[in-house]
Amino acid sequence: MSRVFIPQESQIGETRVAAVPETVKKLIDLGMSVMVEADAGRRAHITDEAYRKAGATIGDAIGWSDADLIFKVAPPTVEEASRIKGGAVLVSFMAPHRNLDVVRRLTERNVTVLAMELIPRTTLAQTMDALSSQASLAGYKAVVLAATRLGKYFPLLMTAAGTIPPARVVIMGAGVAGLQAVATAKRLGAVVEVSDIRQAVKEQIESLGGRFIELPMQETGEGAGGYAREMGEDFLRKQREIVSNHVAHADVVITTAQVPGKKAPVLLTRDMVQRMRPGAVVIDMAVESGGNCELSKLDEEIVTENGVNIIGIANLAATAPSDASLLYSRNILSLVSYLQKEGELRFDMEDEIADGTVLTRGGVVHHGPTAELMKGAN
Repeated sequence: MSRVFIPQESQIGETRVAAVPETVKKLIDLGMSVMVEADAGRRAHITDEAYRKAGATIGDAIGWSDADLIFKVAPPTVEEASRIKGGAVLVSFMAPHRNLDVVRRLTERNVTVLAMELIPRTTLAQTMDALSSQASLAGYKAVVLAATRLGKYFPLLMTAAGTIPPARVVIMGAGVAGLQAVATAKRLGAVVEVSDIRQAVKEQIESLGGRFIELPMQETGEGAGGYAREMGEDFLRKQREIVSNHVAHADVVITTAQVPGKKAPVLLTRDMVQRMRPGAVVIDMAVESGGNCELSKLDEEIVTENGVNIIGIANLAATAPSDASLLYSRNILSLVSYLQKEGELRFDMEDEIADGTVLTRGGVVHHGPTAELMKGAN
């Protein structure tokens, strides 16, 4: 019987947990035993008693060294990685390009790592796609956060004292987070315009009620797996020139553009911010990857000289920990269920999902881009 351990997250600000009572029951149905570290679900509003009722045992940090499988949300620290026994399997977000020392330690300890951000974007893997499930929540929360900071209504209001025009929202990037932001802003009654380097997303934007900002597409911005690819500086400069006029009239700008494993592109320059209306709000969802806004700072709110509020909060999904944990734990359950054969996890490296998701295995780094970074770091 495989032993699963769900630790309490140690990263500051991380409120999510990698299993909820619903998925604990299903893991047990798969023939696994589950230990949850005491208070692991507290910040997601899940009590130890709820886990006990689902069939889990409540334990302490000894689970790190005793478990066959460890499920996490945030990457482990080097010290946590050092506790995991050789041959165990870790399932977690890893951000490997930012945590090479952790990857190295896990490799040294012969830990098989399934990195949730490496799940392929295929139809078969949709139920496992944790990036999408968490980005959707983050896009929703970005709009709600903007609405609380903005000093005016989002919807058009016709009152006895006259008409109040709707808020104007510009969203940069129409991935999962951006599309959820479009849908949420429209539900709140805003006029929404969207900029994206992928012409293919125009139909999706318009189906949600947004307006697509046309760009001079001399080359496609479509990258592998449906992600945006990194564009040249000349294109980004032209994009900023076109979008700048829309931003100048916006009440809210939400930036979501990220390139996997790369620094986020700067889409909103200091000059563009200076042209914005006093009291306008910028939510930079890419701040953890370097930021789409030139002025944003990680986990800070900045008020510029012209009164524009720039907010760069990392990990917006963690501000909705109950639903974020539920979705993430279902993503992990789907992945583990898919890989389990005859009561054990089997890694068929001819399988697209297994091959794409495995970060380390057998004492080596399996993920090509991370392996290259490791060589450069030595």
